[in-house]
Amino acid sequence: MPAIAAFGAYLPSRIVTNAELAAQLGCEPGWILDVSGIEERRYAAPDESVAAMGVSAAEQALKNARFKAADTGMLLVSSGSSERRFPGPASTIAHRLGIEGVPAIDLPIASAGSLVAMSIATSLAAVHGNILVIASEKMAAVASRQPMERGITPLFGDGAGACVITAQDGPARITDSVLHSDGTFADDLRLEFGAPLEMNGRSVILQASRKIPAAISEVLERNHKSASLVKTFLMHQANQNLMDRVARALEVDSSRFHSNIRRYGNTSSASMLLAAAEWWENPGPSKGDLICFAAFGAGFHWGALLVEIAG
Repeated sequence: MPAIAAFGAYLPSRIVTNAELAAQLGCEPGWILDVSGIEERRYAAPDESVAAMGVSAAEQALKNARFKAADTGMLLVSSGSSERRFPGPASTIAHRLGIEGVPAIDLPIASAGSLVAMSIATSLAAVHGNILVIASEKMAAVASRQPMERGITPLFGDGAGACVITAQDGPARITDSVLHSDGTFADDLRLEFGAPLEMNGRSVILQASRKIPAAISEVLERNHKSASLVKTFLMHQANQNLMDRVARALEVDSSRFHSNIRRYGNTSSASMLLAAAEWWENPGPSKGDLICFAAFGAGFHWGALLVEIAG
């Protein structure tokens, strides 16, 4: 059964507080915290690319898994904020890791991309062996394009997360996943080339607050589990209020949703892996734990993935 071998993460060093952004946006720092749950976020340096951050996260994941880059049979790289139309960052990351000839595939799926990549990797691990999943986002530059909006600019930060999924049986077994897409509301969250991010916040929150609990319930019911049995939910860190809504819909305490959005903001598809890497290190999983990953993003794409820690 495919398993997660390890996680990795990378965060830029520059910390941008609500006070700094509020002065530019003409609002109060406390208002940003109230509407989003975000207090600060990380901004990448101008010369710090999506690929460079992805390499750093990947190297940490490989180190934690005690694998060499040469042990990798495939790379799946998610980013909705790549600096150019093509090529995407996947081939550059593979080159910088010294992995030549290995398929390196880009998934330009904002927010939900890391979950989609993990699900795909689970299916392909039997063919390709160890699969390196990477999500790297440089959203701050996108969200700061003029005209800046107080409902968008403070939400986003930069960073990269990674994990290694292996076909070898391991303690963190991926038991199942579900994926869905619906283009009905695709225009409600979009990024045109060279343009500011456009978001219908009400529509996004409404759809996400319905679809995420439904996907989680679907994967749990399919495996004869209940939400009450899940030790930890590792969800895309879009908005603290959204995570609280999902917890209420599932009738579980919000403390079961690991949250780091207060410190890092919404890092799009990198956020779920950043949260996972942080939680995996401390407090980390225990034998018998049931862990559920979930994400929702532009497209709309959404889904959930179930992991059981072998007893």
